[in-house]
Amino acid sequence: MDTEHTGTHGYISDKARYLSRLKRIEGQARGIHRMVEEDTYCIEILTQISALTSALENVALGLLDDHLKHCVVDAAQTGGDEADVKIKEASDAIARLVKS
Repeated sequence: MDTEHTGTHGYISDKARYLSRLKRIEGQARGIHRMVEEDTYCIEILTQISALTSALENVALGLLDDHLKHCVVDAAQTGGDEADVKIKEASDAIARLVKS
């Protein structure tokens, strides 16, 4: 999805925190890969996959919260078509998260 957005994004003030969390998630994914290579017991791998899924969901919810507080609120205050676009983006993102 290559939608162009102007201005700063809602997560910008927490960018370092998001990057740090994503780096940990990346390490978790590598750890799961290593567990499979080393023939680790399947339940232990599933436990780690559950933890990884939860970590990704937490990042997604944080980004969604930032989007609502920053992008949607700014667009709503400005009004017009941009507000409708931002609300639709948020609704679509929520729908994708609920499906996953």
